[in-house]
Amino acid sequence: MKNYLFFLALLLFASFTFSIQSTFKKHFQDSQQTSLVNYSIPIKRIADSLKVNKKQIRILISKLKYRLYFMADTLALKSYPVVFGFNPVDDKLRQGDGCTPEGVFKIRAKYPNKDWSKFIWIDYPNKDSWKKFQQAKDAGIIPKDASIGGDVGIHGVPKGADYAIDEKQNWTLGCISLKNKDIDEIYNFVTNDMLIEIKK
Repeated sequence: MKNYLFFLALLLFASFTFSIQSTFKKHFQDSQQTSLVNYSIPIKRIADSLKVNKKQIRILISKLKYRLYFMADTLALKSYPVVFGFNPVDDKLRQGDGCTPEGVFKIRAKYPNKDWSKFIWIDYPNKDSWKKFQQAKDAGIIPKDASIGGDVGIHGVPKGADYAIDEKQNWTLGCISLKNKDIDEIYNFVTNDMLIEIKK
């Protein structure tokens, strides 16, 4: 009888714990959704309905907010959850520092990627990147033989790894990463030379 009561109590506790975890997870997901702008609406439909010229649209990426925004002047048309390099705080100064570069860039090219669905290549390092790189060398912040790096862009995640975005796992070497369904949508909308601002 005692064993039966103990087993029943254990079962009730496990059920209660699962219920709390499920409620918390749903609340967490709901709070994420509510902090996003027009996340359930395709960006093309938004731009078309507002009659926004695509040439006037730029991308704004906030490292503090873990968000990528499509902007028309000061209006946020849509936002997506993103993650960054394994050092998500600092500005990129050299290859291997795990930082995502900050500044204003342009889309250099885009192409499919077998590991991360799609890749949107940005023009890091640009003139400002080289300036910061040289200043960091002169100040002794980075080694004299350091390399500036490159191949930075916006891409998806390995198949089945969307949880990395939900859990804010900064897993890249400096790129910006989104869920695969989001990179697929963005990939079809952006054009070469579209401006991208990355800030804290």
